[in-house]
Amino acid sequence: MIPNEDRQFPAPLAAAMAIRLDCVGADGVDFEPFTAFLPAEETTDWFQAWTGNSGSSGDEFRVFGEDGTGGYAAFWLARPGRTLVEQPVVFLGSEGELSVIACDLGAFLWLLADGFGPGEAAAWREPDPVPRAHPELTAVAQRFAPDRRAPAAAGMERAAREFPDFEAMIMGLCRYE
Repeated sequence: MIPNEDRQFPAPLAAAMAIRLDCVGADGVDFEPFTAFLPAEETTDWFQAWTGNSGSSGDEFRVFGEDGTGGYAAFWLARPGRTLVEQPVVFLGSEGELSVIACDLGAFLWLLADGFGPGEAAAWREPDPVPRAHPELTAVAQRFAPDRRAPAAAGMERAAREFPDFEAMIMGLCRYE
């Protein structure tokens, strides 16, 4: 299990998020990263409000950023016994959007390098999304995940195939009347 107390970003995520912070509002990607993972108590408060379920803790998420509507990007601790960087990256939107957008951190870095934020990836429905390569984020992806390089569409499709039950699992936790 990944300790809930550890809220520091892994080095690859920290490098990418530092670049994203410099881009906020300038590159057409609606994603603002945090500088560390959302604290456990805030994650619980958010997840309980989001699901309407006071019995859910949100412990299986490490939230690292949000879009302009308040939707969150997070690691989903879906792979027991695996490290944080091996966990899928998900988007939980403010309007109920749910999507596994990358199979792991390496795939997420390449998604960012292609000019997609978590919200854009979650909303993607076209056969061939048009990438807008970001040179600095590409350099981070090449440095930390050279073996994970893939076009954004391929990475998003792979994530959707590998975790087809994510939406149903989350909806099963919801308790709205």
